[in-house]
Amino acid sequence: MIDAYLLKLRARDAVSEEEEEAIRSLFSEVKEVAADKTVVRAGERLHFSIMLLDGLLCRYKDLRDGSRQISELHVAGDFADLHGFTLKKLDHSVMTLTPCRIALAPHERIRAVATEHPHLARLFWLTTNIDAAIHREWVLSLGRRTALARVAHLFCELRERLAIVGLADETGFELSLTQTDIAECMGLTPVHVNRTLRELRERGLVEFRSRRVTILDLAGLKRVAEFDPGYLDLEPEPR
Repeated sequence: MIDAYLLKLRARDAVSEEEEEAIRSLFSEVKEVAADKTVVRAGERLHFSIMLLDGLLCRYKDLRDGSRQISELHVAGDFADLHGFTLKKLDHSVMTLTPCRIALAPHERIRAVATEHPHLARLFWLTTNIDAAIHREWVLSLGRRTALARVAHLFCELRERLAIVGLADETGFELSLTQTDIAECMGLTPVHVNRTLRELRERGLVEFRSRRVTILDLAGLKRVAEFDPGYLDLEPEPR
């Protein structure tokens, strides 16, 4: 059930069999959720955190006029709102972008595992730190990168994150997002995203069609994005 999460942890540090069993004990329920459903609402009291098993989730904030800004995408194996364990409520909402399968971890179980296994507590903390690093890269994209570099960087990031769990390689990956979804991630209009995707294709870098990102020139795509995967902390290191 949580194999993707274990792959992500083990890409960064060792996890013992005992710790694996402790992680598996966290979850009380698995749910299937349709696309476009809010699973955590901003401000609501939280008693569990969500692990994404399959599909795509996003964190978002919106305005009264209905406009939405997506602040992070979550892929299989992500603990989407682990920080809700300490905050008890979020200042943003979490929703499904595709049909998703999620596992619920009651906060009392997280507390017990973190107390009994200090090393796992540090790994939980690490994952929230990586989420924060992803947020900072997205802020940089929104504030300083061109539209071309923003979309290129998003594709580079997703390729790295999906590759950890065997869902991407150098040739590309499946991505069930619309151009509107990408626009809400990158602070662009859907029309601007369409033009940007066309330019990336015409430059021979990447093609996004039929819900698949086909990478034509990975090195070139990284150059356009100025992509450095260091913020994803993919070097194994004792914590």
